[in-house]
Amino acid sequence: MSDSFFHPVSGFDLPRFAGVPTFMRLPHVPPDHARFGDVRIGLIGVPWDSGTTNRPGPRHAPRQLRDASTMIRAQHATSGMRPFEAANCADLGDVGPNPADIPDSMDRITTFYDKVVAAGILPLTAGGDHLTSLPVLRTVAQSGPVGMVHFDSHTDLFHSYFGGTMYTHGTPFRRAVEEGLLDPARVVQIGLRGTMYDAEDRDFARANGIRLILIEEFHARGAEDVMAEAREIAGTGPTYVSYDIDFVDPTFAPGTGTPEVGGPTSFEALQCVRALRGLDIIGADLVEVSPPFDPSGGTCWLGASVLFELICAMER
Repeated sequence: MSDSFFHPVSGFDLPRFAGVPTFMRLPHVPPDHARFGDVRIGLIGVPWDSGTTNRPGPRHAPRQLRDASTMIRAQHATSGMRPFEAANCADLGDVGPNPADIPDSMDRITTFYDKVVAAGILPLTAGGDHLTSLPVLRTVAQSGPVGMVHFDSHTDLFHSYFGGTMYTHGTPFRRAVEEGLLDPARVVQIGLRGTMYDAEDRDFARANGIRLILIEEFHARGAEDVMAEAREIAGTGPTYVSYDIDFVDPTFAPGTGTPEVGGPTSFEALQCVRALRGLDIIGADLVEVSPPFDPSGGTCWLGASVLFELICAMER
């Protein structure tokens, strides 16, 4: 059971539109805080999108996701779970990136996460573009390659962009496999769709044993059946979860840089996360929310809801 310090502020005590917004109205506990070592699940903002190759904006997501997440209440409506009473959760603040230098930003992210993991905290990241996942994996996979359940329209397995640029939001998991951070046999990518430059990324996946579930298969089988297979692939070992908001159809989540039509509904998006419970999740992220393309705020609200579902899935 968590102690009361880590309980979110109730809307019955302070209206949800009032107060300084933190993730889900949880306490702000940065690494120099006296209670940092008592945190079990830490929410971290990575306001960085230097890896984007077309429409930018995810650098603004952590701030907007915090604001949207003030709508989150303490109890899961379906399961009845009260995750903030089951585990100490806190907002650990943001990693300060260097928007002019990709390698330096990745080093800054890894250094921050080294402190988090060394304290025994499970990191839950609000990005940021999808390149954010690579420096996080460099920390959480220090003890050996991990499995991954990856929700996305795209594989993010490309070798390079523009004739040799190796670090973009389209390459993080290619680098992660090459660096020995991911075990390809325990990686599943769900929801793939959209037009393609070529098949180089998918060819790499199949050659290395990564399971690709295209959107046609997802719709034909349904979320429950697909997620049963995903759990089998991940197995009982340590597993990372990466959730690109463009996994969801842009009808429900237009605020993203690379939208692809034909995706899951917002309800199916939540169903998929709920099916993760029981896995050994050692970290997770939500990426590619782009507030400049989210005028209604609906994408951020869906993103905040996904983060809450991820907390419920991570709580052991």
